[in-house]
Amino acid sequence: MSPSHIHVPTDCRTVTEILSRVGDKWSVQVVVQMGEGPKRFNELRRAVTGISQRMLTLTLRGLERDGLVTRTVYPTIPPRVDYQLTGLGCSLLKTVRGLGDWAIQNRDEILAARRRFDSGGDERDETHSDAA
Repeated sequence: MSPSHIHVPTDCRTVTEILSRVGDKWSVQVVVQMGEGPKRFNELRRAVTGISQRMLTLTLRGLERDGLVTRTVYPTIPPRVDYQLTGLGCSLLKTVRGLGDWAIQNRDEILAARRRFDSGGDERDETHSDAA
């Protein structure tokens, strides 16, 4: 496999920074939930098992800051707030779904490889060091 472009350290930092946003524990789950359409805060909180109110707030703010989500406040009493994916957020959702499909399609092969590795049945060169 050959690289599609020349390695540039600033590109690696950019990719790492963005992947840390979209690859955290909660962002993917929130983005997937919003893939069904606009959601209110409490709808998201109920849909994303285990997320706290504070963590959902921080996650939504980060997604909004990165241009993946819009926040719309409606002037009602009490105020109604909807969150929705932007075009950029929809493109992320498409990528996330593709990764999810890959994981499902390759799950059995990955589990078999783990079993081989864990049982020691996969002969590894013990003299090879990644640090070398």
